[in-house]
Amino acid sequence: MKMIKQQMFAIACAIGLALPMASAHAEAGKHARNLAASCAACHGTNGHSVGGTPLLAGLDKGLFVSAMKDFKSGARPATVMHQHAKGYTDQEFEMLADFFAAQKR
Repeated sequence: MKMIKQQMFAIACAIGLALPMASAHAEAGKHARNLAASCAACHGTNGHSVGGTPLLAGLDKGLFVSAMKDFKSGARPATVMHQHAKGYTDQEFEMLADFFAAQKR
């Protein structure tokens, strides 16, 4: 009986620790979606460009982050992206990369 109580306690603790992490993950997802909304004017909703600008939906995460860092540093020429990129942190580049990579092409 004591073993069952200990197991139940261990399970309850694990669930209690997992809930805040799930909540934080959901918040990060919402934040990424909100950040991506500003990209929609040129790159389409959820990165589904209708032409004229690159398609971001389904883009490789590493490629996205690398491009954004290059825009931010000025290493990659751009008309407006270098200005947009300056407003984001590396963590936000990662969040955006995850968001766009998860979208179907």
